[in-house]
Amino acid sequence: MSYEKDIKHISGKKKGNILMFALSTCMWCKKTKKLLDQLGVDYNYVDVDLLPDKEKTEAEEEIIRWNPSVSFPTIVINDEECIIGFRPEEIKGKIGK
Repeated sequence: MSYEKDIKHISGKKKGNILMFALSTCMWCKKTKKLLDQLGVDYNYVDVDLLPDKEKTEAEEEIIRWNPSVSFPTIVINDEECIIGFRPEEIKGKIGK
């Protein structure tokens, strides 16, 4: 996956392998990042809209595996489950405290 070089890492408490696909201009993505920061968890994210075309296509193909509608944010946890959208209670329940 060539977009991996564009993934940004935020350090915190390890609660599994968390990867968020986001858009730089998405209000819900920003709220989700802020919530993850407040929870103090370790996570990675990539702003799909800022990727070059080839990498963007690859990221979208990965998102489709989890979220066929390709909506944002899409959070993949441990490459096993997914949270779609800004869902604070679900996020707290799965990766929070």
